[in-house]
Amino acid sequence: MAKSDPSFLQQLHEEALKKQESFFANISTRLGRAKPLQSAPAHPMKGAPAFWEEVNLPLEERIQLFMANWQKAGGHTYRLSGMAEAQAFITDFIAKTQAKNLIIQDQPELEVLRESLSAGTETNITVWNAQDATAEAKDELVAKAAGADIGIVAVEHAVAYTGSLVVTSDATRGRSVSLLPTTFIAIIPVERLRTKLGEVLRPFDALALGERPAGIHFISGPSRSADIENDLTIGVHGPGIVYALIIE
Repeated sequence: MAKSDPSFLQQLHEEALKKQESFFANISTRLGRAKPLQSAPAHPMKGAPAFWEEVNLPLEERIQLFMANWQKAGGHTYRLSGMAEAQAFITDFIAKTQAKNLIIQDQPELEVLRESLSAGTETNITVWNAQDATAEAKDELVAKAAGADIGIVAVEHAVAYTGSLVVTSDATRGRSVSLLPTTFIAIIPVERLRTKLGEVLRPFDALALGERPAGIHFISGPSRSADIENDLTIGVHGPGIVYALIIE
């Protein structure tokens, strides 16, 4: 009988259906059900349930939950009073690690920090700004990010329940600054700390296509890579050391 014969193909189809029924019947038995469901169960709700929409933690609880979840993911986090303390922390970190190269975003909220670090350390500081840059200049910025010991970014949001940072990218906020250096330091103005991820995503979803950022990136601790044998390695595809500095 030819393999293209309709009766032969029908036979294969029927055999496949029997095997499928047997497979699902076995799963149903293990779940304690008499037989497999004949149709998909009803889903009366779409998205988050109503009670979850009402959840909004007080600021102190948000801070504590974010810090706990960030640390569980392998990150380090500190609460600091103002950018002066952040500058002192980073200067001390540079001295302890003998960092030679640092790259920082060209964000207004980081201007004072950039000036303080430039005056107070001998580290080579590169400011990421690819606005109107040539292709060659952009490549040079990426190369400097790849060779940097430290990358510094002011994040758009931090999310307490997931312990995540949210950063966007554009000409003055290159994703390479948070992706390529050995150590990543995130500056988190406390008013940008949210309870849930939905609070962050909805405003982005409401933007017109032309108003959306070039990229939206979620960072939850240091880079992790695992092979098929579950051998976990830190820092292969991104920074292996990450700090979240909450600025109050």
